[in-house]
Amino acid sequence: MRGARTQTARADLQPLRRLRLSYSRQGEMGRLHAAELVAIHALSGEALLAALYVNELLVRLLAREDAHARLFAQYQTLLEQLVGARASAWLLRRFERDLLGAMGYAPLLECEAESGVPVQAGLRYAYVPERGPLRWQPQLGGRGVSGAALLALAHDQPPATQDLPDLRRLLRELISVHLGGRALASWSLAGLARSHPPAAG
Repeated sequence: MRGARTQTARADLQPLRRLRLSYSRQGEMGRLHAAELVAIHALSGEALLAALYVNELLVRLLAREDAHARLFAQYQTLLEQLVGARASAWLLRRFERDLLGAMGYAPLLECEAESGVPVQAGLRYAYVPERGPLRWQPQLGGRGVSGAALLALAHDQPPATQDLPDLRRLLRELISVHLGGRALASWSLAGLARSHPPAAG
């Protein structure tokens, strides 16, 4: 994108700022004529890492210039919720679910993949990315994910705290299918942040 020569415009072209743009396409490059600042999302710490992760997801998984009006509204809501949020895990799981749905790959959450039997909150399930949940058996390996967690995600209800790591792992597996074998940089950054928490005081 070319243009935006004034200092004000350049200052506004920063991550996590919502802008109203006037631009024209010229081949692969575009020319920016004007940029009007609409909103600033002031984030730090875990919330900032969450927002950068979501931005990377959108760039990697959506086709360039594809319009996703509903997903954009959900993205704006997420950024607003991250401001002042104590934790981002559930907010991210909801958005990952919505992003997969916008791509046409909404995860099957309420019934078993092969039998169509309703998922039961008290059971555990192995999740096969291209099929859906199967009733977990020891020979399948792994931990699986609880039926309660799947139903919480399906009904947009916060799950039990102990179910959040399983949902994180599940959504990462589903997203990885569409990344062409290339991991997200923000996953490494988030892992580094978890292993080196800030010192108290």
